[in-house]
Amino acid sequence: MKVNIAVSNKHVHLKQADLDILFGEPLEMDRPLTQEDEFASKFYVNIKGPKGEIDHVRVLGPVRLYTQVEIARTDAFKLGVNPPIRNSGMLEGSAPITIIGPKGTVNLDKGCILATRHIHMNQAEADQLGFVNDEIVSVRIDTVKGGVMDNVHIKITPKGVLEMQLDTDDGNGFFVEKGTQGEVIRWSFINVQNVAM
Repeated sequence: MKVNIAVSNKHVHLKQADLDILFGEPLEMDRPLTQEDEFASKFYVNIKGPKGEIDHVRVLGPVRLYTQVEIARTDAFKLGVNPPIRNSGMLEGSAPITIIGPKGTVNLDKGCILATRHIHMNQAEADQLGFVNDEIVSVRIDTVKGGVMDNVHIKITPKGVLEMQLDTDDGNGFFVEKGTQGEVIRWSFINVQNVAM
């Protein structure tokens, strides 16, 4: 099975109360994203940690039930935070971070994560291909510096569009470009590593 690969830059999802504090107005769409009903807004914020700040971080829409900051490990070093690798919405125990907007500031005691590598799909595609939600697969990437990515989560949503999403560290490390595809590998046996022969 082949899947298109997209690299997702650092971004912020906002709940309504935090959107009101930061901007005081509704999100305005700049352009639609691949996943249905999701969009890149015209709004940007700064994100701040104990050691540094990153400006011009895009806010994605629509408004969610929780506020979440998704960054790459390289960004975490600059900010001085240590976010866990998590599926979206799994914020318990995630890293604290400050979000600065044009109208106000939001100090989160949790909400900053490194997003898992994941493949979006809808239920019909999952049924056809035999996947279950949060199943873990590997993906072989054939680029000039390709290889196999492990721990890729299957993410099934009602309107999911088939696509693999990586953060910028993974994308740069594997030389992923626009149009890059990966081959999904499903393991039907126990994968034994580091066994002396």
